[in-house]
Amino acid sequence: MRSIRTTGGADVTLDGDLLAVLEALYKELNTRYAVDRTFEDTVREVNHLLDQMTEDERRTYLVESLFLNTVTYENERLGAYMRKLTEDA
Repeated sequence: MRSIRTTGGADVTLDGDLLAVLEALYKELNTRYAVDRTFEDTVREVNHLLDQMTEDERRTYLVESLFLNTVTYENERLGAYMRKLTEDA
């Protein structure tokens, strides 16, 4: 399995597990910036990780990200609908 590194030097194994990449990103940003991180800090770190990936690896993680975001979106919509039903009852 291939690995990439955060700007702080933490290894991130590229095995198709989006949550592992997100966890490494979260740890890196919170270690370095705590609650004072900016949008630009986050984008800089994401770009640093992406720059180390091949086109196929970026595609794999994009597909995984879109899938996860679609499921999250659906769950949020369903939750809002259920709350509305409860309020109307």
